[in-house]
Amino acid sequence: MNVTAPDTIVDLEIQLLLEALFQRYHYDFRHYARASIKRRLVQARDQLGFGSISAMQEQVLHDPAILPRLLGYLTVQVSEMFRDPSYFRALREKVLPHLRTYPSLKVWIAGCSEGEELYSLAILFREEGLYERTLFYATDINPDALNAAEAGVYPLDRIRKFTENHQKSGGKSSLSDYYTADYGRAVFDKTLRERVVFSDHSLVTDAVFAEMHLISCRNVMIYFDRVLQDRAIGLFRESLARKAFLGLGSKESLRFSTHAAAFSDFVPDEKIYQRREP
Repeated sequence: MNVTAPDTIVDLEIQLLLEALFQRYHYDFRHYARASIKRRLVQARDQLGFGSISAMQEQVLHDPAILPRLLGYLTVQVSEMFRDPSYFRALREKVLPHLRTYPSLKVWIAGCSEGEELYSLAILFREEGLYERTLFYATDINPDALNAAEAGVYPLDRIRKFTENHQKSGGKSSLSDYYTADYGRAVFDKTLRERVVFSDHSLVTDAVFAEMHLISCRNVMIYFDRVLQDRAIGLFRESLARKAFLGLGSKESLRFSTHAAAFSDFVPDEKIYQRREP
């Protein structure tokens, strides 16, 4: 008879699984917001056909092939191009005029998921004449997501929303200039990837990622607990050049961070901050 485990047992199983993932594969989800992690692991347990999270732990410890499937549940891959168009309009109208003064630029998309924000920024920078002097770093902890980002292929039924967002962001061209339609898919122009470095990078365990002029990390830290949020913001602080910019998601903030004093509000409504002078 299949009896549902009490919440206390499930919580213990989750704690053991997260520790096992860290010890075995060096993926550290131990400081992710526990309610969100629990919801996703229970979903993974049910959809992958395991009777318990402990059974799932045993399988993932002994069979690395299942790890990418589990990571698909633990990492959020839901986004869209030019998501929150007012954010991209603020970058276009208020941030890029400052970045234009630099001879070369580095932009880090942290937690790039399947690449929607990367392509949004690449198109924006191209429209503003800054693409050729910019190097983009697109990072994520999920290798399958990085592969999808590098491919730049999206279902054609998503393009209408992408196009609408692009127009609202102040787009100076047609989004259709940047992709070709092929068998129900939109394949984005490979020239948008010519100045992109795709890399596995964890905000939880990895170190500073070069010196950046803009870091965009949106809707990633909402899944972290307070300790991990603070670590990530400290990493961004160390990675930014002086007077460089940090963009966060609409539900994210520096307010409670020990690093808050290192930043000034630049476009408060869009959660865009500027690194203060050291």
